[in-house]
Amino acid sequence: MDRQPLGWLGIVRLGLVQSALGSIVVLTTSTLNRVMAVELALPVALPAALVAWHYVVQLSRPRWGHGSDQGRRRTPWIVGGMGVLAMGALLATNATALMASSTVAGIALAVLGFTMIGAGVGASGTSLLALLATRVTPTRRPAAAAITWIMMIVGIVLTAGIGGGLLDPFSMQRLAMVASGVAMIAFLVTLLAVWGVEGPAVAAAPNAERSPPFAVALKETLGDPKARLFAIFVLVSMVAYSAQELILEPFAGLVFAMTPGQSTQMSGVQNGGVLMGMVLVGALGGMIGGRGKGWMRGWTIAGCVGSAVMLGLLAAAAAAGPAWPILPTVFGLGFFNGMFAVAAIGSMMGLAGEGGGPREGIRMGVWGAAQAMGFAAGGFLGAVGVDIGRGLMGADAPAFGLVFVLEAGLFLASALIASRIGAPASSVAPPVTGARHVQA
Repeated sequence: MDRQPLGWLGIVRLGLVQSALGSIVVLTTSTLNRVMAVELALPVALPAALVAWHYVVQLSRPRWGHGSDQGRRRTPWIVGGMGVLAMGALLATNATALMASSTVAGIALAVLGFTMIGAGVGASGTSLLALLATRVTPTRRPAAAAITWIMMIVGIVLTAGIGGGLLDPFSMQRLAMVASGVAMIAFLVTLLAVWGVEGPAVAAAPNAERSPPFAVALKETLGDPKARLFAIFVLVSMVAYSAQELILEPFAGLVFAMTPGQSTQMSGVQNGGVLMGMVLVGALGGMIGGRGKGWMRGWTIAGCVGSAVMLGLLAAAAAAGPAWPILPTVFGLGFFNGMFAVAAIGSMMGLAGEGGGPREGIRMGVWGAAQAMGFAAGGFLGAVGVDIGRGLMGADAPAFGLVFVLEAGLFLASALIASRIGAPASSVAPPVTGARHVQA
């Protein structure tokens, strides 16, 4: 017997898991990145490489998703992944403190910590999205996408605001205490959020289609034109987004002379803008429901173009210096990021169930792997671009400005790709098979 669709309370409870994920990730990708680059005066490429590595680990997302497809219950994958994520965050924090006295030992420990972070996010996040795609009705998907991601941003904003305040006056001991508190609260929230939501495992019907082997399922997913085109969009847009994410706090510290607490709170302002953009698109999508499929593509394109404009303004801010109103600019960037994110997530939930049979997990995993690849490439290339620019130009501001301009161009390219996602199947390139395309 099939399970009942999730009600609003169930959707909100699963959104709490996203809040917990966001609260831990913001410390590892923003605060630790800032501490390594500014307080420890290490090359910006070092924290960028560590964050990129945790995204490389997330290329295993299709495997996690396929495992949850076969297991018929996703809750164990969500809880187990969150536990690994929390432990990895604590290890990465301790590794950052160790870098102050032993850089090599600290980096070695950090690699292990960020490996655990990547595995935890991959297992927990992929299984959570697959559960939502399986149990949320089509008419509720736009609102469900907005609710769960809004709750993730709320977790990020609260952690950035409260945690940022607790970090000043900064010390490594304070950082360790804040990270420990965030990890413990996030894991407990996850346990309470998923308790009883999914229910017991349901036996498959005698004639039900079974999940194929992983290699077959992966080949079928990559051979679907819509799934493949959407993966390309996710890849390019995430390169554009992540290239600014890892350099924004160092930009605030080096160009605008912000303290660690101030730059962490600025990250909260940015994510507050993301929250507002998600609320707008999610509310409109909820009113349209299943009657207007074109809304997702339009809002996605608008979000990408708006993000490109705001990145152009950030490049102007780099040239103008501290006199520029940086907080409104960062808020605007977050707002347009939120617009395209909710529209893309709504599309993702709708496309996840189109593969036939138990395929939600692996399809979510493929798109999650594309996201991870985009973040890994974008974050690392953005940071390396800043380091190269600083070496060639002899100054921080123009180096940051150049990277922001390049990111704007990638967002415009993302808008062009998004314009084709809703195109008829005949206008999309035919499926491609073969091992080399699976590798790509």
